[in-house]
Amino acid sequence: MSGPYGNPPQWQRPESFATPQGPRKKHRLFLWTFLAIQVLFLIWVILAASSGSGTPEDCGTLDRQTCNDAENTGTAIGVGLLIFLWAAMDVILGISYAIYRVAKRP
Repeated sequence: MSGPYGNPPQWQRPESFATPQGPRKKHRLFLWTFLAIQVLFLIWVILAASSGSGTPEDCGTLDRQTCNDAENTGTAIGVGLLIFLWAAMDVILGISYAIYRVAKRP
């Protein structure tokens, strides 16, 4: 017995023609996206923290010590805001991943 075009039906095919039915490899797209975001935020925080070092310029009427303290305070506030944004992004990603996992559950 043969199927259309001279090919044997599915139940008569040799094992060499069978398509593999093993589990598909997971690509873990979310994991790599999450890690890329973590690396980008880490680089951003390091660059922001290192930008505050050096000698202050354009201080106007402030003395050098006050100007240096003001620059360090501004750098600390900026780095703190970046860390807050980083944590907020992680929470948003975590919640969206949890929703995705619940939706994909059989």
